[in-house]
Amino acid sequence: MGEPAIRRMSADEFFAWQRDQDGLYELVDGIPVPHVKMMTGASVQHDRATVNIIASLHGQLRGSGCRPTTDDVALRTSITTIRRPDITVECGDLARDTYENRSPRLVVEVLSPSTSSIDRFKKLDEYRRHPTLRYILLVETRFSGAVLYRRDEDGGAWETSAYEAMTDRIDLPAIGAALDLADIYEDMTFEREPEPPR
Repeated sequence: MGEPAIRRMSADEFFAWQRDQDGLYELVDGIPVPHVKMMTGASVQHDRATVNIIASLHGQLRGSGCRPTTDDVALRTSITTIRRPDITVECGDLARDTYENRSPRLVVEVLSPSTSSIDRFKKLDEYRRHPTLRYILLVETRFSGAVLYRRDEDGGAWETSAYEAMTDRIDLPAIGAALDLADIYEDMTFEREPEPPR
């Protein structure tokens, strides 16, 4: 027998329901869905990149009114959808009794084989529609590389920049910060490329 259908929830109902759950969930089209890391856990590569980015941003943003948050704090992408980006930079007054970021400027998704497809397509489209986001950063974990989506000055079109070299710097002037690939990948190693047949 299949699992009973879960009724659709509003955002407020979801947050009230989430408080009684053991793991984190996202709300997708009104239906609670386990956050992918709840099912598989984060790999060491994913965790290290996430920690490195938070550490770099925290130091740079101290005293600026902006702060990095983890996936414990959610991001509403529509009336019926709530996501949990790996890292969000929230700017504005700190609201103590909320479970979501209200004025995000940057979201970072650290890619894993199990999440890459949804992060690159479905979530990316949702994030692009968020009115306060200025940057969306996708960070690889199988090799060094990142793609930055930057909203143009008029607030309409998104421009894309790719970064691959460890000497590359990702400038984020709208939040007064930058990320060096060398800092993102500090203490990380990658699988060697297979050698070509002789």
